[in-house]
Amino acid sequence: MTRDDFRRRADTLRSIPLEVVLTAWGAVRDPRDPARWRTERGPISVTGTKFFNWDTHQGGGGAIDLAMHLSGCDARAAMDGLARQLGSGALEEGVWSAACTAASNGANNATHGCPSIEAARLPALRRNPKPLRLPPRSLRHLARVQRYLTKRRGLSADLLAPLIEAGTIYADGRGNAVFVMVAGKPPRAVGAELRGTGPRSWRGLAPGTCKDAGYFWIGVAGSQRVILCESAIDAISCYQLQTRDHGQLRDCICISTAGVRPDASWLVPLLSRRYGIYCGYDTDAPGEAAAIQLTLRHPSIKRLRPPAHDWNDALTSAR
Repeated sequence: MTRDDFRRRADTLRSIPLEVVLTAWGAVRDPRDPARWRTERGPISVTGTKFFNWDTHQGGGGAIDLAMHLSGCDARAAMDGLARQLGSGALEEGVWSAACTAASNGANNATHGCPSIEAARLPALRRNPKPLRLPPRSLRHLARVQRYLTKRRGLSADLLAPLIEAGTIYADGRGNAVFVMVAGKPPRAVGAELRGTGPRSWRGLAPGTCKDAGYFWIGVAGSQRVILCESAIDAISCYQLQTRDHGQLRDCICISTAGVRPDASWLVPLLSRRYGIYCGYDTDAPGEAAAIQLTLRHPSIKRLRPPAHDWNDALTSAR
């Protein structure tokens, strides 16, 4: 095999969707977080072509890196393993198709799509992403959602009012609070966070949500300070605390990344426009690990820890 042949082979294998590699290695997607997978080496989160292992605090990019991480072997052995596991027609039609179907139901590939390897061999990779289906609005349940957010979560009715009026927050037919994620100008919906308002704690995402495409946000439009939070409720809580405490970050925008995210496709454009980015993730192991990854990849991002476990805990404990 010549050097050019080796390079072409590596490029082909490297572009395999990470979800395909994980499925071939027997990993199982976490039902509570479509971006996270359970593997023998610990939980691994996938964002586009990047991955991160929360137990070993290691990550990388591309299918070859992931195969090396899962198998513990070098690059050449990992490439041979990928070719063996994914090279036969049976595996292409079975494992690859199943993996891409699972990926299309998650958030990561809704924006980027599954990278094409060889279109003629992998027709499953060309399927359109699952379309976004926002829950229908229910005025009948709006009062219940408002009570949950103000009484149980301690959020300011004055802050919630313009968001509800704009349709960014609403109630669905099951009484869940819906927080719409947007992108672009004019803003368009790309997904939604869902939060149960009953006695049992529950959270989820609207079908077809593109977590990498946009976010829920609250704050002063045009502000150059951005705080990243793990949920819409935390983002509102964080902004409420900044406003109430009249701190340095009062003129800010608080963004929900809908879970811990070591990176997101919309983050680099914000950094390139010289926004001051603060990582306000929770003070637990996943939040701290993701914050470390963010600050290592983007040294200009600063850590901003909530005064409690998360911003809503800090808000409600101060009442």
